[in-house]
Amino acid sequence: MVIHMPKSQERCREIREETRARIIHSSMLYFARNGFAGTKISDLARSIGIGQGTLYLYFKSKEELFHEIFALANNKADIQNLKMLNRLPISAKKKIQKLSERVMDRLTEDEAFAAKIALSVQMMLEQKDLGSAETTYQSELYRLTGNIIRQGQQEGSVIDGLPVKLADYYWGVVYLYALKRLFTTKYEIISAKDLARILLKDN
Repeated sequence: MVIHMPKSQERCREIREETRARIIHSSMLYFARNGFAGTKISDLARSIGIGQGTLYLYFKSKEELFHEIFALANNKADIQNLKMLNRLPISAKKKIQKLSERVMDRLTEDEAFAAKIALSVQMMLEQKDLGSAETTYQSELYRLTGNIIRQGQQEGSVIDGLPVKLADYYWGVVYLYALKRLFTTKYEIISAKDLARILLKDN
């Protein structure tokens, strides 16, 4: 006869935390693929492999779950890394090369990073007054990338153009490959050098 010992409070807490993390990770990928409007809680729960009732034990609504994912998609650590890169006493060309290497490595290795990129762009596009350049380019990601681009233009290593628009072009290419990472099983991905060449002059 097998006697099942009751789970300790600590183990129960670990299970709850593991389940919550699994819901958030799987939902991030699902929202990135289907968008907020195209996501039904019943379909989402099925894709995660849990009951709809279980999902509601952790999040009261689709909006609450999306809000949690929204916070993760706007990853402060990524912004902090970009701030540190801005402050490094090196040329803009090297900064762009380092940024491109980091971005392409993470896109290749981490599906969740691709989902964050896709969600970040989706959320930006859903902002009000999309037609306003000030609204479209208000994100800190664009501003910090624009700073590096401006430095590179002063040094003569970066192509001419409005820095925020060039930042938009750069991250637009990253977004494209994030979608390929999420939606396709076989795809050709550009190299970090190819990504850097979007901004750098041929010299």
